[in-house]
Formats: sequence, structure tokens, C-alpha cells
Amino acid sequence: MDKKAALALHRSMLLIRRFEEKLFFLFSTRPMPGSMHQYDGEEAVAVGVCAHLGREDYITSTHRGHGHCIAKGADLKAVMAEMFAKVTGCCRGMGGSMHIADFGVGMLGANGIVAAGIPIAVGAAWSCQYRHAPGSVQSVSVAFFGDGAANEGAFHEALNLASVWRLPVVFVCENNVYGFSTHYRRTMVPENVADRAGAYGMPGAVVDGMDLRAVYDAAGRAVEHARRGEGPTLLECKTYRFRGHSRFEPAKYRPAEEVEAWKQRDPIEGWKRVLLSEYQASPAELEALEAGVVEEIEAAVSFAESSPDPAPDDYRKYIFA
Repeated sequence: MDKKAALALHRSMLLIRRFEEKLFFLFSTRPMPGSMHQYDGEEAVAVGVCAHLGREDYITSTHRGHGHCIAKGADLKAVMAEMFAKVTGCCRGMGGSMHIADFGVGMLGANGIVAAGIPIAVGAAWSCQYRHAPGSVQSVSVAFFGDGAANEGAFHEALNLASVWRLPVVFVCENNVYGFSTHYRRTMVPENVADRAGAYGMPGAVVDGMDLRAVYDAAGRAVEHARRGEGPTLLECKTYRFRGHSRFEPAKYRPAEEVEAWKQRDPIEGWKRVLLSEYQASPAELEALEAGVVEEIEAAVSFAESSPDPAPDDYRKYIFA
């Protein structure tokens, strides 16, 4: 990629990180509706994968979905307004953190049910295959899910069907080590979730999810594999959430030295070093980029705060067409 593209990926990761940090501050200092599951530390996965997708491609997400939504191109003000349960939110204030969606950019929704987004992505991939016209670019879908979801029946059923029908879908497991408080090695025998790809006759790959370039390269191969009509891929990104499972959960089940070791591999700081050394970006350039991100976050908060609440009977508008 050229310098412009490399800086754009850096900006996208920063936008996710500063969004999450601002949310944590807001939930700590004022009444906020609902709860949240934060994405701090996992930014390279969403950004590295979504960099290969357009508006015509689809993604499904998890209960930890803000990062995916932002990386796919959802309007930041609308995403923030949804966190405030405002009518200007991307779900009109009806979805909140765990059910955030933006169909306009192909983000089919976060989901509070573990693994529930995986078969939805398979359905989206089937629609991509069905509607594909010869000579046109094949649209694809991507399912983001955690290591805990890989032990659900929906995971296995979805991979089996996608393989049988050679659907244009990429399964992206964000293995952040813990399914809530349970280490993933306590719930499965294989060391890698991607080892299960062979059972369904599809390629599987294990990637350093803290390395943006590694994710970007692996995701690019998987997406092109799908676009060529060669079927699905299971991509496992080894990553780590810097905060607890949700909101203010203290995550005391994780050793302090483990958390610190992962933080030393911060994907944003790692990519910043690449920008300085390989792309000759200047410190001033990066500081200006970050200042712009902070300004955008603050503008999104102001927009959300000044937006109206939904009317009590607004839910009636959004049940059926």
C-alpha cells in the first residue's frame, strides 16, 4: 500500500480507540443508557479486514461491535448518537451498543447472542452469490466472532453450509484469549480455532491480530479467494482486549503481567513505528492526524448530546416495513 493508504488505516484504528476511550469516560462520569463491550486492543483486526471491503460487501458483528461498525464506514456521529439512544443514531436509538447496525454501508448488525452473526453472514454470502452477474465484481460477506463462538453449533453449521455451497464468505475469529472469564484452551483441544477449517474443506490461517500488516495481507488473500468464487476461508486473528469483558468488569481472572505483555504489542503503536520508519511519516503528521480524530470524536459527542430522544411509540415504525 502507499503512504496515503497506510495513514488512512492508522486513522481508522485511532478513530476506534479514541471512540472507545471516550465511551469509557462517558459511562464513568454520567448516566448512559445500556451497557457496552469495548474493542480496545483489537483494532488491527477490524481495520485490516474491512480495508478490503466496499459498501457492497457485508459484515456481521458480535456484542463487541463498535470497532467493526466504524471500520466498515458507518457515520461516526450516528454511531455515537446510538450510544446515547438518540433518534439520530444509526438504529434510531433502538439498538444501542450490542445491536448496532448500518445497512447503508453493509454492516448487518452487532449481536448479543454468541455466534448468532455467523449464519447471518452465510445468508448474506448466499445472496451475493445468487445476485452475482457474470463479469461483475463478486460481493462478499465477513463474519466477525470470538473464540467462544467457535464452540457453538451455529459456527459448525454455518461453516459446513458455506463450504458445501462454496459461498463467498470469510470467517474471522477474533481470538482474544478469553470467552468472558474462561481461557479458550479450557474449552477446546486444538491450539488454534483455524485448525478446524480442514474439517470443512476450506483454507485456514492463523494471524497475529496485533499486527495490522499481517491481518491486512491475510484478509486480502481470503477476500480475493471469495471474490474468485473459490469459497470460504477461516481466518483466526490472535488478539487481546485491553479492558474487561464489558463496561467496568475488572477482569481479575487475567494475570497483570499477561495484560501488560499484550499492551506492549499495542497495534496502534506498532503501526505508528511502521509509518515513521517505512513510510517516512513525520511525528508532526501523526500528531495532526490524531488531533483531527479527537476533534471528530468531540463533534460526535456534541451531535449526540444535542439530538432528540425517540418518542415513546417510535418503536412501531421499525418493526415491519
